Amino acid sequence: MEGLLSLAIWVIVLVIVFLAISGLRVVQQYERGVIFVLGRLTGAQGPGLFWVPPFISRMIKVDLRIVTLTVPPQEVITRDNVTIKVTAVVYFYVVDPTTAVVNVMNFMQATTQIGQTTLRNVLGQSELDELLAQRNKINHELQTIIDEHTERWGVKVTAVEIKDIELPATMQRAMAKQAEAEREKRAKIIHAEGELQASAQLAQAAGVIGSQPSALQLRYLQTLTEIAAEKNSTIIFPLPIDLVQPMIEMMQRHTEIQGQEQVDRPHVTPTYSVPRGEPVSR
Repeated sequence: MEGLLSLAIWVIVLVIVFLAISGLRVVQQYERGVIFVLGRLTGAQGPGLFWVPPFISRMIKVDLRIVTLTVPPQEVITRDNVTIKVTAVVYFYVVDPTTAVVNVMNFMQATTQIGQTTLRNVLGQSELDELLAQRNKINHELQTIIDEHTERWGVKVTAVEIKDIELPATMQRAMAKQAEAEREKRAKIIHAEGELQASAQLAQAAGVIGSQPSALQLRYLQTLTEIAAEKNSTIIFPLPIDLVQPMIEMMQRHTEIQGQEQVDRPHVTPTYSVPRGEPVSR
């Protein structure tokens, strides 16, 4: 009889130990355990080691770390009727584990679906140029809209980034031609501005040289020095008119003096002596 009693005691002790051990739960630092006892929510526990009643309770672990969710490629028609394929990334984390478990069946799937639909709606209201040039603005708009939907699920969306935009081949060629034409336009404008500045500087230099005749001679000598430094070659160099101008003026004055002397010289009529008896022939 005592043997049976001691055996029963040992069985009861083993059952109690088993129940005590089976009710222990360990939750990591980045997790929270949402506990339901007989279907009723009792709250979130963790991190660390704690005990829950076995067989009548259920615990769901919720990860509180930031989740990187890749939205599958979505075909979107922009407002200017261009079909593109867009891939985005959503960054979010759970701020309220209890709400994330109670208010939505699967908050990961729900966030993925709301991200896809919001991506189509927002990009469909934007033009292609706006999508390419103002990506930060569109990312902020996507983040605001998605976060409004996930707030009641206990999920906080921190950022939404458009990862990749795939354009049709015809659109890529058109954009390449447009970019090339824009570059040519800028090159022509820069060249025209350079010509304008160069002409202004040349006009200023011509004014300085014109006001100082000796400046032209100095420039001429400088050019000769630069040519002499090059390799031996035959060079035809125009002679500046300013160097021979004094000689030309001297010759002109000499010519004028000779002409004046011929005008001032008295005119002598030639006389002819005719012998007597001979006819005069003229």
